[in-house]
Amino acid sequence: MKYPQPVFDANTSGGKDFGNLPEWDLSDLYPATDSPELTRDMAWLEQECASFAASYEGKLAGLDAAGLLAAVQQYEQIDIIAGRIMSFAGLRYYQATTDSDRAKFMADCQDKITNFTTPLVFYGLEFNRLDDAHLTGLLAANADLARYKPVFDRMRAMKPHQLSDELEKFLHDQSSVGSAAWNRLFDETMAGLEFTVDGETLSLESTLNLLTEHDRSKREAATHALAEVFRDNIKIFSRVHNTLAKEKEIEDRWRKMPTPQTGRHLSNHVEAEVVEALRNAVVAAYPRLSHRYYALKAKWLGLERMQTWDRNAPLPMEIDKTVGWDEATETVMSAYADFDPKMAEIAKPFFTDGWIDAAVKPGKAPGAFAHPTVTPVHPYVMLNYLGKPRDVMTLAHELGHGVHQVLAAEQGELLSSTPLTLAETASVFGEMLTFRKMLEGAQTQQERKVLLANKVEDMINTVVRQIAFYDFECKLHAARAEGELTPDDINALWMSVQAQSLGPVFDFADGYETFWAYIPHFVHSPFYVYAYAFGDGLVNALYAVYEEGDPDFREKYFDMLRAGGSKHHKELLAPFGLDASDPKFWDKGLSMISGMIDELEAMEG
Repeated sequence: MKYPQPVFDANTSGGKDFGNLPEWDLSDLYPATDSPELTRDMAWLEQECASFAASYEGKLAGLDAAGLLAAVQQYEQIDIIAGRIMSFAGLRYYQATTDSDRAKFMADCQDKITNFTTPLVFYGLEFNRLDDAHLTGLLAANADLARYKPVFDRMRAMKPHQLSDELEKFLHDQSSVGSAAWNRLFDETMAGLEFTVDGETLSLESTLNLLTEHDRSKREAATHALAEVFRDNIKIFSRVHNTLAKEKEIEDRWRKMPTPQTGRHLSNHVEAEVVEALRNAVVAAYPRLSHRYYALKAKWLGLERMQTWDRNAPLPMEIDKTVGWDEATETVMSAYADFDPKMAEIAKPFFTDGWIDAAVKPGKAPGAFAHPTVTPVHPYVMLNYLGKPRDVMTLAHELGHGVHQVLAAEQGELLSSTPLTLAETASVFGEMLTFRKMLEGAQTQQERKVLLANKVEDMINTVVRQIAFYDFECKLHAARAEGELTPDDINALWMSVQAQSLGPVFDFADGYETFWAYIPHFVHSPFYVYAYAFGDGLVNALYAVYEEGDPDFREKYFDMLRAGGSKHHKELLAPFGLDASDPKFWDKGLSMISGMIDELEAMEG
């Protein structure tokens, strides 16, 4: 049983008054924690899970096509109700992770649902034991059942890695005190951290935000404050990583997973060699991307050497501009409408109906995400909006996710969920549309230069930085398989990928070696990070097709988003003449970034 989990997105900044910032209205899920609707659904779920097990356990192999369809549809309905409850509990918690009542409510919901759904564990296991020829015959006999084939294919991909029914039930039961508990410890520790910068006490989000300040001494002070607090807490973060990596290694070993990454590739419905081709293409491109760009940036900043606190520094010619919420909304919505009015129409209720929570608040989870909740409701977007131009891009990004999730919901609960590799498609495309809109409106060469440089930086953060993160995780899990890692061991692994990816212009101040500690992806979703680079490369290649003027592009694009998880990446990209398994595909995407750096170098004349 999987219910939706938000995954925090990458390039976000860490309050002032930016206008009337929207807050979530979660009543579309449930009116309140003690509402009769929630009580009714919880009781229904308990009864329905028991009834499902009584009806089908030990009997799947004897069902005809209509009988199996009824089972799948009943399971889908259970998935919706469990997802609805956990979405409500989870979103309330992310609004205020330090509120113990909200934390308790979410934990209690999770415990109950874990208990209720334990009787369902048999379903996937028994389904995977169905004879291939028998299942093929059932699918051929019933078109409504055949629609679920992509779901069945993904389930059966796990067949070689399936454990005994008893062991699977045990893993299901203990999940809430295993990785989920370590995830909560990480989230609550992070949300409770305080950083002192120039005598002011700040949250993680606000401290990270200082790394994009014009004042270099502020950026340096923020870096030292981060390093000091991370160092003080490094034993906790080291324990979280050691435990989660070991737990994963044990489960992977029992499941006969050939590598620590295999589980992620299977859930992403992507082949290991495609990810390897992406990784190798990006690493080979480090010198013509990040190394070249940061050498340019050092020149603009008037520095012989760069420090890590200069990486996200604004350019000297950049005006320290604060963008109000209304302006951000108008910028993104008009970019969406220029591409297709339908896109803006889908995005509109996010702003008008309480589907966005934008303000930075004490205890609120850092970062940004779009959470699909369940298909009969709608997605919710979380931001920590601080009025930076990059926050406008974050809005464009998360709104892209939201539009994608709304369109994919047409597939129904089991088919709507997009693999992570394709989940970034609409978000990165939405960013690209917004960027192009802003670039068109540039009044001067300098304004164009700033926009281009910021876009290149975002792409480097999305492609180069995330592949460096992926390499760090690969090294971390490989090293943990050999034994317990000290904080110094993990620090050394982190530093081994930093100089390689950022380039020779950087020096690394004491303390930076602990900066792996705050990245939530390593904890929440091991090996998730390559999905960003996959999404960026895919969108750059897609955008090139759009710019080439394919007259049917919009129609094909909306079809792609509507498909959700019902098609493999090969099928989705074929109408555009693209193929992610072709190494040249990645070079097409990376050359868009190097082309922008070419333009920036040419401006230096």
